[in-house]
Amino acid sequence: MEMDGVGAGSGVGREVISSGWGSGVGWGTGWAQGSAEPCAQPVPAWENWGRRGARAYTRPSLSQDESLIQHVLENNVNSDSAVPAMRLERLLRERELKRSKDEDFYLIDGWGEQGARVRKQRLLVVANRLPLSAVRTGEDSWSLKISAGGVVSALLGVHEYEARWIGWAGLNVPDEVGQRSLTQALAEKKCIPVFLDEETIHRYYNGYCNHILWPLIHYLGLPQEDCLATTHSFQSQFAAYKKANQMFADVVNKHYEEGDIVWVHDFHLMFLPKYLKDCNNNMKVGWFHHSPFPSSEIYRTLPTRSELLRSVLAADLVGFHTYDFARHFVSSCTRILEVEGTPDGVEDQGKLTRVAVYPIGIDPDRFIRALELPQVKDHIIDFKEIFAGRKVILGVDRLDTIKGIPQKFLAFEKFLEENPVWRDKVVLVQIAVPTRTEVPEYQKLTSKVHEIVGWINGRFGTLTTVPIHHLDQSIDFHALCALYAVTDVALVTSIRDGMNLVSYEFVACQALKKGVLILSEFAGAAQSLGAGAILVNPWNVTEVAESIAYALSMPADEREKRHCHNFKYVTTHTSQKWAETFVSEFSDTIVEAQLRTRKILPSLPKGKAIEHYLQSSNRLIILGFHATLIEHVDTQGRRIDQFREMELNLHPGLKESLKILCDDPKTTIIVLSGSDRTVLDENFGEYNLWLAAEHGMFLRPTTGDWMTTMPENLNVDWIDSVKQKGCYWKDMPVRIKPETLVRSEQDEDIYKFFEPKPPGEPAPTPLTFPTHEKIASTSSLGVNDMTLHEGSSILDLKGQNYFSCAVGRSRSNARYLLGSSAEVVSFLKELANCQH
Repeated sequence: MEMDGVGAGSGVGREVISSGWGSGVGWGTGWAQGSAEPCAQPVPAWENWGRRGARAYTRPSLSQDESLIQHVLENNVNSDSAVPAMRLERLLRERELKRSKDEDFYLIDGWGEQGARVRKQRLLVVANRLPLSAVRTGEDSWSLKISAGGVVSALLGVHEYEARWIGWAGLNVPDEVGQRSLTQALAEKKCIPVFLDEETIHRYYNGYCNHILWPLIHYLGLPQEDCLATTHSFQSQFAAYKKANQMFADVVNKHYEEGDIVWVHDFHLMFLPKYLKDCNNNMKVGWFHHSPFPSSEIYRTLPTRSELLRSVLAADLVGFHTYDFARHFVSSCTRILEVEGTPDGVEDQGKLTRVAVYPIGIDPDRFIRALELPQVKDHIIDFKEIFAGRKVILGVDRLDTIKGIPQKFLAFEKFLEENPVWRDKVVLVQIAVPTRTEVPEYQKLTSKVHEIVGWINGRFGTLTTVPIHHLDQSIDFHALCALYAVTDVALVTSIRDGMNLVSYEFVACQALKKGVLILSEFAGAAQSLGAGAILVNPWNVTEVAESIAYALSMPADEREKRHCHNFKYVTTHTSQKWAETFVSEFSDTIVEAQLRTRKILPSLPKGKAIEHYLQSSNRLIILGFHATLIEHVDTQGRRIDQFREMELNLHPGLKESLKILCDDPKTTIIVLSGSDRTVLDENFGEYNLWLAAEHGMFLRPTTGDWMTTMPENLNVDWIDSVKQKGCYWKDMPVRIKPETLVRSEQDEDIYKFFEPKPPGEPAPTPLTFPTHEKIASTSSLGVNDMTLHEGSSILDLKGQNYFSCAVGRSRSNARYLLGSSAEVVSFLKELANCQH
């Protein structure tokens, strides 16, 4: 934010109340007085701790954060500390060192706790489903089977935390005996159940999650509301979604212990971060989205868009698999919620939610080891005999609309049609795992797929062979590994996918054959494995067909080069590394947030301010205009950007108080604004005060005409052309926010010009106002900590000689905070009442 020529009227020994302006959010009032108490010791920038101040060889538990932060604050850690200068460097050093240390020890250097044995910190993993399936075998007995998934295997590798899983067990348990016995059985597996009734599951999971959110985030759009009953159904589903999230929150709160990390997973629980923070604002909460996050243009069609985003932003750290998903999320927040997007995430009123990218992986060793098992070797022999003399193209997908199975088959048909030489030399094996079989849309998809398979096999098959082997079933792990190993080409044609770990599994099993991966550019894995794969647009049937032909005839050296690239990535970017990195970065985020919290402005001490005001005989009040003195607009639930272009009017409750203050001979008032002269004249023409329009480019004394502070030799020929373009775009039917076109309507945070700089930093150039009778008449009243420069009236603020206060923005260079323009009006009324 820049400001040229904005002056702060002077008068040596003057008590100052300053109100600044800010870019689009809030703008403040503040005030300085010679006898004000010194402000608190400035808090060091968060980089001092978050990026280079941590001296632990391995990470201390978060329960130690407060004492460590206090140490940083008291000792003001500086850049000369012999510690890693960047977070990445420190994390790499920690990970290297902790390999040789007992996982139950944390050796802390520099904090006086060397060799201290501490309890492992707990990690509460909250997901819609527990990582196991439960089958009831009796009234109070259960059979549990652990699932092998990406998140499950990922957290097995995070040894420095004690993990607890919280989620739904996958079935309805209405009776108390069953709930109690299942809870006890799951406790042995370090799992905690959330019991949801049938109605809630139907409306929450099958309804809002799978019928509304899931299609939207995969770019399939919202279901059509063809009647009012459908609208009511959507509303009841959303209510059930919130209810289920609250039930999850109740279980988390019941089992939460001070210092725990809570890691929430996926779109089923978007309200959970808010519910947890509402209950305990100090709780450490992270949220990870495993699915795609759509473009803001798609997401903004969701009726409940704002509530979901606000709830997610309650988390401390939000993670995505790819940069595109993270960018879409930040864009949706800035566009819909009108918050600020930063390189670190999303900031709203001083609260930063960090948004980062953490691509998940698999456990490659599990697949590599499996290839050495006898049963897998037997399967490999069988498959080689079955497919002898033919190249194998493999597809492994859920039978789902986003997996692009029809597109895959149509591209294969195109390939066979244009390459007749391959018709009896290649086979496409498609494993299509059934899902949501009770949903009509999926039943239609199944019928469509079967129809295409029958058509292609009937057209290109023979009495002994068919080009497509299609299975509507899953296969066991050993058979799957063997199938991966004998495959020549893996074909992934997802039309939208969060990551698609099938491509990773294929690469892990291809150490010997070095097959080719054809990968949809719409799968998240394309950003990780794209360099070694053949990327395709699954909607372009011709392109996919040509890629199949190229993959089958690819030279051996190119196949090896592509495979080596992907194999190196898959074996180094594992699921364990993914979880470890997220939790490690999450710990840093918490520390950084705690340091930022210490920099959030305290409320203005009104009693103290009024006391100093009464003791002073020479006062200067500097007020902003936008969001400080304007009349509040009642939006009544309507979008705030619909009111951006309304006229700015002085708050009606302020007029009498402002007149009393302006008529006080001991008080000088200045209004600084980015608005033009006409707006300020209309609102303040009757008051005895100074006006500074267009960020100080034009000044108007208490009596007299407007004058300019523009240098005589300044070239301003460009202004007319800019105005013409601004007028053109404002007249277009497309809504363009005024601040996008002309910055003159935005009030800046002036406190960077007024606040004394820390020692060692150069002071800003003093701001000037031309001399005027009222200012000159008081300039002879001197106070030691304010200086009047000879030849002009320049206010040079030194030390704590004034109160500065921002309005509606909790992060500012000001010292205090007022929440809204209504609080400004109330405060100025109190000052005016003191005059009597």
